[in-house]
Amino acid sequence: MPRTTSQSIMPGAASATLAEPAIRRIGLSDLGDALARGWRDFLEVPTQLFFLCLIYPVMGLTLGFAASGNNLLPILWPLAAGFALVGPVAAVGLYEMSRRREQGLPVSWRNGIDVFGSAAIGSILGVGVVLFALFVAWIACALWIWRSTVGPTEIGSFSELWAALQTAEGHRLILIGNLAGLGFAVAALAISVVSVPLLLERDIGAGGAIRTSLRAVVANPVPMAAWGTIVAGLLFLGSLPLFVGLAVVMPVLGHATWHLYRKVVA
Repeated sequence: MPRTTSQSIMPGAASATLAEPAIRRIGLSDLGDALARGWRDFLEVPTQLFFLCLIYPVMGLTLGFAASGNNLLPILWPLAAGFALVGPVAAVGLYEMSRRREQGLPVSWRNGIDVFGSAAIGSILGVGVVLFALFVAWIACALWIWRSTVGPTEIGSFSELWAALQTAEGHRLILIGNLAGLGFAVAALAISVVSVPLLLERDIGAGGAIRTSLRAVVANPVPMAAWGTIVAGLLFLGSLPLFVGLAVVMPVLGHATWHLYRKVVA
């Protein structure tokens, strides 16, 4: 167990079952340490080629489909941003690699696939279903905001999309859409920040893991808000230019999330 500056607090009887773990209070310095440990894990077993092979087909298909007359351009940004909502489950293989390295076990990128044989895979998928439902709700919300501000305008090209965003209605769309996106991002963070890593060690069920994650956020509001800001900022920077930086940002954040979990959950 890594040493941290955290302080242990016991969960309230009304908010958790005996099977659910205690939560520690952490400080902002713990976030930097988690990122540093995540970077070292990435250097030990680089996975950027795997992520390049994953990112570019997905982004390419999305961009191509959106630009081919399917009128998806208005929700192109919500689609790209929404992938981060389900990212914590997609990163489960990275958590497993960090777990093995922490225990001094041999580690390779293939160990990221081994996790799908875990006894807790059903619970992990349960958390994934919740996050996917949140993703679908976000896309539906983004469409509603578009129609409520810009209207049912058909957008057939990127230039038309850009022109629509320069109007007063487009400015309202950006403001309201970003506020709504922030709300969905906070919900996803609260549900998933420690739930999936926890299930790799203790299968307390999807519901128990989500409750533990919510308690972790309530116990550490400032560090968790800072962590969410760090994640959003790094994902944004990693998407420039042409998403190439995500091949490094995504695995580093995945490994760092494991170490953050170890600091927060007793």
